Amino acid sequence: MWGEITQEIRIAQTGVQILFGFLLTVVFTPRYADLRDTDQVIYIVTVVLGACATGALIGPVSLHRLVSGRRVKAQAVRWASRLTFVGLLLLLATMTSSLLLVLRVATDDDYVPWLVGGVVMWYGLCWFALPLWTRWRHTTE
Repeated sequence: MWGEITQEIRIAQTGVQILFGFLLTVVFTPRYADLRDTDQVIYIVTVVLGACATGALIGPVSLHRLVSGRRVKAQAVRWASRLTFVGLLLLLATMTSSLLLVLRVATDDDYVPWLVGGVVMWYGLCWFALPLWTRWRHTTE
C-alpha cells in the first residue's frame, strides 16, 4: 500500500506545487495593488490554503523518512493515507478559491459564484462521489 500512496501523492503534489508556485508570484505583479480588498483577502486565503495543501501532501514523505526501518509500516501507511486525504481536501479548497479569485478579476458578472459552485460540484463528483460509489458498488463482503 505504501507504493500506491506514493504514486497518488506524486500526482496531487505536482499539481499543488505548480499552483502554489504560480500563486506566490501574483503578489509581485503590478496588478496586485489594484485588486479590491475582498480579492486581496481571497488571494491571501488561497496562498495559505496552498501552503497547507503542500505541507499535507509532502508530509507522508517526511513521515516515511523518519520512521523507515522502525517496523511501523502499517501505522505509517495509515497516517500517510490520512495526510493525503487532508491534502486533497486542502487542494480542493485551494483550487476553489483560486478559481473564485481569477473569475472575480476577469469578470464582474454575478454568475461567478454559480460557475465556481458548478466546478466544485464537478470536483466533488470526480474526487469523492465516483470513488465512494465504486467502493460501495464493487467491494466484496
